Amino acid sequence: MASSSLALSSIQTQLQSLKKPSSPKPSTRRFSARPIRASISKKPSVPAPPVTVSPSEPTKLPIHKIPGDYGLPLIGPLKDRMDYFYNQGRDEFFKSRIQKYRSTVFRANMPPGPFIAPNPQVVVLLDGKSFPVLFDVTKVEKKDLFTGTFMPSTELTGGYRVLSYLDPSEPKHAKLKQLMFYLLKSRRDHVIPEFNASYTELFTSLEKNLALRGKASFGEANDQAAFNFLARCWFGTDPAETTLGLDGPGLVSKWVLFNLGPVLKLGLPKYLEDLTIHTFRLPPSLIKKSYQRLYDFFYASSGFLLDEAENLGISREEACHNLIFTTCFNSYGGMRIVFQNMMKWLGRAGTKLHARLAEEIRSVVRSNGGSITMRGMEQMPLMKSVVYEALRIEPPVSLQYGKAKRNLIIESHDAAFEVKEGEMLFGFQPFATKDPKIFTQAEEFVADRFVGEGEKLLKHVLWSNGPETEKPTLENKQCAGKDFVVLVSRLFVAELFLRYDSFEIEVGSSPLGAAVTVTSLKRASF
Repeated sequence: MASSSLALSSIQTQLQSLKKPSSPKPSTRRFSARPIRASISKKPSVPAPPVTVSPSEPTKLPIHKIPGDYGLPLIGPLKDRMDYFYNQGRDEFFKSRIQKYRSTVFRANMPPGPFIAPNPQVVVLLDGKSFPVLFDVTKVEKKDLFTGTFMPSTELTGGYRVLSYLDPSEPKHAKLKQLMFYLLKSRRDHVIPEFNASYTELFTSLEKNLALRGKASFGEANDQAAFNFLARCWFGTDPAETTLGLDGPGLVSKWVLFNLGPVLKLGLPKYLEDLTIHTFRLPPSLIKKSYQRLYDFFYASSGFLLDEAENLGISREEACHNLIFTTCFNSYGGMRIVFQNMMKWLGRAGTKLHARLAEEIRSVVRSNGGSITMRGMEQMPLMKSVVYEALRIEPPVSLQYGKAKRNLIIESHDAAFEVKEGEMLFGFQPFATKDPKIFTQAEEFVADRFVGEGEKLLKHVLWSNGPETEKPTLENKQCAGKDFVVLVSRLFVAELFLRYDSFEIEVGSSPLGAAVTVTSLKRASF
């Protein structure tokens, strides 16, 4: 998943303390740096007015040249970067261009641009019809495109290109994804009990802070709960009982900043922030000791997985770096974003929805022996719909990229466009999953949208790098943990409304999602 919410104050603190990394105990295992360059898109030609062309694929729609341009070298990318982060903001950046070009498909530069990404030029796809081409690995290549037009240094992952950056055509892709499938399957019986234990600690923490201060940061409590849950569930290790202690979330936040800094807005003064993280890469050496602590923890905790990796032909070292990325970036990062967003949308929905969810969840749990079970959750249509709706309206991974493998014809609802081999395609997912030509009340959180006949719309829920109606395989790039994310999101909603009739929140912003503060929790009364 890219999968990844960081509290603004936390990231700013990490940025200020980069020159003072913690000094862990010496380790006999060190990750080596193996520089690997990301591939660069070919430079597209300057767009011309609409003309008739010979399509490489059949279409019944009129074919147009893609509107928009990239501007002058250096100046155009810098202008687009300032518009995207500061002058307009991300959503307005896209909305204004849709209005200007009267098209949901157009050309633009995507950050970071100079001097981190040599070629920021993309074809932007902003509707639910054109966006899914980004999932079709027969048409697009996904090599080194997980974070877009730039690739973080492999020094941040031990010198290895980890699974998220591999195209399915690469031999290592199938082996590493098979390892992740093995992890999920072998530890599936631990998910529900470990989630209950970890999130019981979260709710206890929230109640304690509410009693002391009158409000409680959900993000801070969720960070620790999510990290503890994944370590206990997947690796059978409680971080608190190791030398890592409670430091995991902080170490991960710092590491994620180095990976995603070029595409984040931290809230620092505009020009300071742009020069600090959008123009030059933060040196990986500053994070090396912190990352080594994570590596040592995961290496010591994942022996059975490293054994399986060797059986698959993967070295223990490479497997460990992939397990760190999958756990800390994809899964932990995803839980930080998804659960904060879930709290935001549920909190805003109000007490009537809370009462309906509490009644449904508690009734089913009582009829299934008093415990949450996977079978029982399948009997909760409103709860399931709420989870899907949260993933639709605010998907945890907003940006999706793919490079055209050949000349393509891409269709929006109104027109078709010719894309040349080698051009970079980019989709902003929240626009695709809030496409008004697909969803009614597309901008609103509709809790029962996917109940009954509404289930037919699940093919347009795309958060996992593929439709919700499809499954991850060794041959595609759909998130290996797709079903796991849905399961833990359902568990979160179920645990929440088993304990509370209702809750109230305040919502702020953070670089990767909402920042939720809980101001009231009303204990279950029935």
